[in-house]
Amino acid sequence: MGFRRGLLLFFLAALLLVPATLCAQYRRLTNLPALYLTTFDGGGIQSKTDYKYCRMRYVDETDVLTFYDSVSVRGRGNSTWGLAKKPYRFKFLNKEKFLGKGYANAKKWTLLANAGDKTLIRNALTSEMGLFCAALRGPSEPKSLPFNPAVRFVDFTLNGVYQGTYQISDQVEVRPHRVNITEQAVPLAPGDDISGGYLLETDGFMDGNSFRTAIYDAPVRIHYPDDEDILARQTAYVKQYIARFESALSSSSFTDPETGYRAFVDTASLVDWYICTELTANVDGFYSTYFYKECGDDRLFFGPLWDYDIAYNNDWRYSSTLRLLMSDEAYSGSKAWIQRMWQDPWFQRRVCDRYEELLGAGIEDFLLAKTDSLAVLLSASQALNYQKWGIDVRMYHELVLYSSYSSYVADLKSFIRTRCAFLSEAFEGRRPPEPFVPEDCYYRILGSATGIPVGLSGTAVVQLTPATVDESRFWEMQPLPDGRFFLVNAATSLALTDPTQGETTPTTNVGTPLAVAAPDADDPRQQWEIVPQGREGRFNLLNVHTQHIANLSGGSYAEGTPLLSYTNDGRNATSSNRLFLLEPDRDRPLSVASPRASESADYALAYDPFTCELHFGADDAAALGFTARVFDLSGRPVGSFRSDERFSMASMPAGVYVVVWQHGGRTHSVKFGR
Repeated sequence: MGFRRGLLLFFLAALLLVPATLCAQYRRLTNLPALYLTTFDGGGIQSKTDYKYCRMRYVDETDVLTFYDSVSVRGRGNSTWGLAKKPYRFKFLNKEKFLGKGYANAKKWTLLANAGDKTLIRNALTSEMGLFCAALRGPSEPKSLPFNPAVRFVDFTLNGVYQGTYQISDQVEVRPHRVNITEQAVPLAPGDDISGGYLLETDGFMDGNSFRTAIYDAPVRIHYPDDEDILARQTAYVKQYIARFESALSSSSFTDPETGYRAFVDTASLVDWYICTELTANVDGFYSTYFYKECGDDRLFFGPLWDYDIAYNNDWRYSSTLRLLMSDEAYSGSKAWIQRMWQDPWFQRRVCDRYEELLGAGIEDFLLAKTDSLAVLLSASQALNYQKWGIDVRMYHELVLYSSYSSYVADLKSFIRTRCAFLSEAFEGRRPPEPFVPEDCYYRILGSATGIPVGLSGTAVVQLTPATVDESRFWEMQPLPDGRFFLVNAATSLALTDPTQGETTPTTNVGTPLAVAAPDADDPRQQWEIVPQGREGRFNLLNVHTQHIANLSGGSYAEGTPLLSYTNDGRNATSSNRLFLLEPDRDRPLSVASPRASESADYALAYDPFTCELHFGADDAAALGFTARVFDLSGRPVGSFRSDERFSMASMPAGVYVVVWQHGGRTHSVKFGR
């Protein structure tokens, strides 16, 4: 009895020793969780394509140890796989909510080494930046960057050998809490919706199912559906869709919100992804750009933000990225797309406005505070990491080397401050000039260099010295649909026109003097785009029909210098002969009718073909209070009459005529046949 009791006590003691031994072997090394991987064969992980089975033990922040059997591990990364401190991907047998509530339930996870980032936090900081941008939306607005990779730092040990500070993060894949878009059926049935979801990347390495685009030569990889699942018709759909996007982006109407590139992109994610790429100065931001397309949605969504370890001025291949825009300098991929978008005033203005919004919301202070908090979190772990790897040893592309971790953190913070200030300057420098919005008064059109007004000498449009002020020097800038304008001379009620004959292009058949004609707002020769140039209130006058620019001949100061229909090219913003100041004369308001003769008054112009008379019909025509003028199509005045009078056309030859009058603060015209 005593022997059996003693034997039982011995076995109980042995069982108690097992967990005690495990706890001693698998424990936290610092304040961070600890991750232990042990391969079944005891050998290292040599491949980034072939998985090797191992056992995993994870010790969380509360010292709870969780054991996972038969976890498979392989290497990951492209150039980073060749570094001494290697990154990995691991895969569970079944889906695991490995990081807990709010994170993905998935098999695949990444173990980032952050070997080329001496702060170890650039990827984590960028993920926090994405969260900041996503949160800065109204309650009814969709998040601009809805997926931002997980951040969980651990002390990692492989086969009993400590490897350093690592970051557990999501695998970029289609899954809830990751890129949460529609998962397509495998295999796709003939009647299934082929429009999505798709996870894509401009990938300079051209791995996997990749192709180059026809117009911008962008290297596009299809990540989802997976290579082994995707059908040829799904690949064809993606190629055709990207081709349509690039066609819209490269077209002459690319700025049009309905027919241009904006019809193919989610603009909120596009702008926030781009700003984050610039704020981090990520030289690989266009070389590797993730984007995706949802089922039934004709837009491309940009993100998630991924792979920022050589961002924030951390690449010796650039002497400094502090004061460079990545859209000008970074490696190619999606860069050509962004360069084209920068030619769109909408994109220019939206980037500037959104960046100002982010600054106003405190993104700079947020990033600085996050840098400090992450550095404190890693304080003990980074010390162990650099005992192994050396803190002043160049591992990858590090631009600067210091002898202390705090110096790297200070360098990162200094970059953030400088970069934020630089982007304010750089973006503002690309903000488009404000469009011309006319006031309710007449304007003088002044040569930008001469300061001399343009007016009429007879029907010739010429420069008139300002010694005499008369109505011929003033113009009504009447808005038309589509942002165009109708320019009517105050003295004659004739409209500025480009009479150039024959076929024209922006740079051919130029030199015809501009003229005035009987106003016809439907005539494209009388329609003008007022194109802002620079911040000094200078404008080009672009004729819609000829696509020529108004040009003061020779830039002369002389009286009578004509205005010409001239070349429209890259000198529009710099040639003073093509630039004009539009000066409102608030002492000359547009005619304002009395309350009885408001714009809503019920009246009409009539022509009686039996008596050959023009007249206005109204309850009280005299109360309309205006005088109408009659012109032939050449712009020659025929006569005038008051709103309560009749005007005889009996002596006029048969033809088309135009009646012009001003009422309710605007010039009106009607064309009729005699």
